Amino acid sequence: MAPYINNRTHFGDKIYGNVDFWSEMEQTNNFRMFTPIKDIKGQHESQKKREKAYNNLFSKAVSSVRQPIESLFNWLIEKTYIQRASKVRSTKGVLTFVCGRIAPAFIYLIF
Repeated sequence: MAPYINNRTHFGDKIYGNVDFWSEMEQTNNFRMFTPIKDIKGQHESQKKREKAYNNLFSKAVSSVRQPIESLFNWLIEKTYIQRASKVRSTKGVLTFVCGRIAPAFIYLIF
């Protein structure tokens, strides 16, 4: 969906760390993606040590923004067992399953 979203900043997991793709998205759509920094294989040890403090601080900042979102998802999974949709075979079925699981969870949260 990233190519269709403009003027936004997102925080993702390390798996979304494709720098080339996100650089292009930033230039064309003003779409910024921040991810924790992965270690680079084959990087010289002295360079790793030199950049370690920056990488750790940046990764911690990104993770602190993501933490409340991860907590919400974890709460949804625990309360609704939403990941048990393996037998759903259609888009309509998925939507019915998800809405049927999330609605009681939010009602439970209100009361």
